Amino acid sequence: MVRVRFAPSPTGYLHIGSARTFIFNWLYARHHQGTMILRIDDTDVERNTDASLQSIYDGLRWLELDWDEEYRQSDRLEQHKLAAWAIFEAGHAYRDFTPAANSGEEAASAGSSKGPWLCNPGMRELTLEESERRAAAGEPFVLRFRVPRGAGRTIAFPDGVYGEQSKSADDVEDFALLRSNGMPTYHMASCADDAALRISHIIRGQDHLSNTFKHILIFEALRAELPNFAHLPLLVAPDGAKLSKRKHGPVVSVTTYRDAGFLPHSYVNFLCLLGWSPKDNREQMSRRELLDAFSLAGVNRSNAVVNFSEEDPIDPKALWLNSQHLRAWPVEELAPRVKLVLEAAGLPALEPEEHFRWVVDTIRSRFFTLNDFATKGRAYFADDFPMQSEALAKLDAPQARELLRELAPRIAALPEFTEASAEAALRELATEKGVKAGVLINGSRAALTGQTVGPSAFAVFAALGRERVVKRLSGV
Repeated sequence: MVRVRFAPSPTGYLHIGSARTFIFNWLYARHHQGTMILRIDDTDVERNTDASLQSIYDGLRWLELDWDEEYRQSDRLEQHKLAAWAIFEAGHAYRDFTPAANSGEEAASAGSSKGPWLCNPGMRELTLEESERRAAAGEPFVLRFRVPRGAGRTIAFPDGVYGEQSKSADDVEDFALLRSNGMPTYHMASCADDAALRISHIIRGQDHLSNTFKHILIFEALRAELPNFAHLPLLVAPDGAKLSKRKHGPVVSVTTYRDAGFLPHSYVNFLCLLGWSPKDNREQMSRRELLDAFSLAGVNRSNAVVNFSEEDPIDPKALWLNSQHLRAWPVEELAPRVKLVLEAAGLPALEPEEHFRWVVDTIRSRFFTLNDFATKGRAYFADDFPMQSEALAKLDAPQARELLRELAPRIAALPEFTEASAEAALRELATEKGVKAGVLINGSRAALTGQTVGPSAFAVFAALGRERVVKRLSGV
């Protein structure tokens, strides 16, 4: 059975790369009728924060993607330690008593004139008796994995995205399983949990690919079934740099898009297209279509670029895609979300509900985000709204204001107020005055909405209602 996991660390807001990893795991699990697991990797107690954890939950819930099981690594520390000592008892690990300041692992692992750091030979060759004696005396140590050396061992695995991967065991350092304070390292905790939770497929970012060789050794030492691995291309900035919370700030936060008024399913669609393709040139896809089409075979190997600028953190492709979803989504599902946006802006929704839905459906064609209903669409829900300079120019056309003021009582006197009756009244006035109807049409849209573009002028009349139309035309 397919069992996948998403394992965020609560050290910051939900990164869009992390959100994409969650989405790909979710799609894979649901496509194969498998299990989606959320595992909070919260063993880095110095960097974990409750605010970060809440941000992760908020971001995932906004995406409207669920999970079946949830765990926290901090609840499983004893199991991690037991697994590490089981590896030691089996002869696959040893105690390293080298003082941390002198071990040289971190500094030399990046390479030096003597080559990369691989181990402290004196510690690796320490007898078990001497190791036990020094540990009993209270001497601090790091528990390290004893990577097999000198036997020509090649560690290899088929990656679901990047194909066959291999590395000589002689080039893998003796990595730590337990720190000198007894706490498990990322490698130990992650693999112990993956084995215990019976994870069948590990789908994660490409930056973890190099860790997989170490993880395979841990799985083997634990005699656990080896999961399938698939690594996802990275998300990068327009200059090719890896997207970073520290460097790029809110650009890489899921909540930036949420707060900008994006639809969750549209944003999921956008993130899927960063590094994956259905191979049929489709771009706008429903959640059902994504589920049906998703496979690891469609994941690209090249990094995906998120486009943004210092002036605008929103990717233009994401904005376009959101506009397409906004226009295509059933109005019955869209209207409640619009209502929430209006409430947040202090604007009332129109009554009755049927009329409100009709207005939402009428005005959404030129909008890009939910927030546009409270900004660009403000005139439909409030009497105070900005007037564009282009709209003022329409009102300042010869006779425009005078004609609009004369139109107002005719609208008020209509036996029945509809788009058709409003149009007939306007055209009748234009004919009487010997002017083109366009003067009144353009002027009325400007007076009623403060804009020069939007729905048909007579749909605007119907959307606003007779009372508002008469008041606004009279006050030009």
